[in-house]
Amino acid sequence: MQEKPTQPLSPSEMNPLSSLDVWEDDLLERYPDPETIAKEKSTEEYRNYETPGRDTVREFYRLNHTYQTYDFVMEKRAEYLKFDKKEMSVWDAFNFLNELVDDSDPDTDLDQFQHLLQTSEAIRADGHPDWMVLAGLFHDMGKTLCLFGEPQWAVVGDTFPVGCAYSDKIVYPEFFKNNPDYSDARYQTPNGVYSAGCGLRNVHMSWGHDEYVYHMLKDYLPEPALAHAALSLLLCGAPGARV
Repeated sequence: MQEKPTQPLSPSEMNPLSSLDVWEDDLLERYPDPETIAKEKSTEEYRNYETPGRDTVREFYRLNHTYQTYDFVMEKRAEYLKFDKKEMSVWDAFNFLNELVDDSDPDTDLDQFQHLLQTSEAIRADGHPDWMVLAGLFHDMGKTLCLFGEPQWAVVGDTFPVGCAYSDKIVYPEFFKNNPDYSDARYQTPNGVYSAGCGLRNVHMSWGHDEYVYHMLKDYLPEPALAHAALSLLLCGAPGARV
């Protein structure tokens, strides 16, 4: 049975997480650094979807998988990839992102800019190339989508292809049954709207800050930076960047 909203979503439905950091904390639990895995905890316990530690994360993915349709992604691409929302310098962009500081977060009182500096400095100290340091500095800048009014489930979350059949390896795959595309034959074959061998660069992914940032910087960063799994950038170093 598909979930089709008959009225606008409430604020709690739009943003079930207390902050975006909740999703990032859950991500680290599901995909931990092998060197930091607690020895007393089995591998199976890390991907515990039946009894998750945070019910809000489960609700987040229910909304994400319900409303991230192929048409939704195409609408967001058309809306945001014009980059006509705001023009600012990189430093102004940092200040803009700092509006996302969550005073209710009990774990940290760092603003977003301090977090970005910590990340990039850790990457530099480990001896990684300059492009990766830059990636660390800007890795969360795409979350400014929240400041443009986008709900959390359209900003963060594990990404997946749209326009083709859903893999059962995606987190909480059972929620895709609520997505209108699930019952649309065009989107429920292995290739869907794509041709075999078309290449990942031609596949549309669920909308969020990673996709936004990729298109922002694809003409400015080297290929390894764009392909990097942790890439989550927004602005290039050029003055007057548009978002």
